[in-house]
Amino acid sequence: MTNVNRISDLQIRSTFLEVDHIVEELRDLRIASLENRQGHTRPPKLPLRKILVSVAEGLSAAMFPNRLGPADLADEGIDHYVGHTLNSALRTLLVQIQHELHFSSGLENLGDADRERAVEITQAFAKRLPAIRSLLESDIVAAYEGDPAAHSVDEVLVCYPGIMAITYYRLAHELHRLGVPLIARMISEIAHSMTGVEIHPGAQIGGSFFIDHGTGVVIGETAIIGRNVRLYQAVTLGAKRFPVDEHGALVKGIPRHPIVEDDVVIYAGATILGRIIIGRGSIIGGNVWLTRSVPAGSHVTQAQMRHEIFEGGSGI
Repeated sequence: MTNVNRISDLQIRSTFLEVDHIVEELRDLRIASLENRQGHTRPPKLPLRKILVSVAEGLSAAMFPNRLGPADLADEGIDHYVGHTLNSALRTLLVQIQHELHFSSGLENLGDADRERAVEITQAFAKRLPAIRSLLESDIVAAYEGDPAAHSVDEVLVCYPGIMAITYYRLAHELHRLGVPLIARMISEIAHSMTGVEIHPGAQIGGSFFIDHGTGVVIGETAIIGRNVRLYQAVTLGAKRFPVDEHGALVKGIPRHPIVEDDVVIYAGATILGRIIIGRGSIIGGNVWLTRSVPAGSHVTQAQMRHEIFEGGSGI
């Protein structure tokens, strides 16, 4: 460090920014907020995102050790690696599940019933990993067969953001189904931040699912997607409207996202809103805005929708 830099560093260190009053104000706001939301000022710990990152990476590597595991992994050591990685990831996940159950309970301390439930959820989730692996295999094959730019299934697994998003979604969906929606949402949002693909863990998605390119895809909580469905970038399967109750609060948990049946292709930029049905084998063209159901085998293009709106008067 030069003398100039040393003097500058000393000046910064000696500068008093008078933050004590700000710290007090932030403390008062924090305490008031906690009391309003939870009724006490020492809330239980939440699951930690950075820990869930390691859990998701570990589970992915355990399912695909040859491609997502360490580079020097020998054939004879694969089972040992998978067992060790699974044990570590699942034990870590167990602690995070305890945190969520404790938080949800609203109690000062984690109860014995929630400790037992955390173990049950972790064990049930672990038993589902082979089925998740099988589904992911079908997704990978669908991506390879559906993209002429893919040279191998290994390339698809290690390079395609859509596959990473689907992998994290399938892990998160099982956790959501087992009763830990916060952890599930956090895992899906980890994938969202890394890939630009947002899949709510509550969505139901069949096998052989392919998201090509991926960036900007949004799939809502109550969406149902069949088998062998292909989406391109910037596709939205969203809600058309958000009903409110008599107090003006949003009504949560009601079906509000599309149902996409088997063998459907939805091209880039299409927006499909509301609890509508896209019939089996349909093709939805790029940049289409669709808010009505279409029968099986439909071919919907932007030009058709423009004609329907401006010539037929639909929606006006």
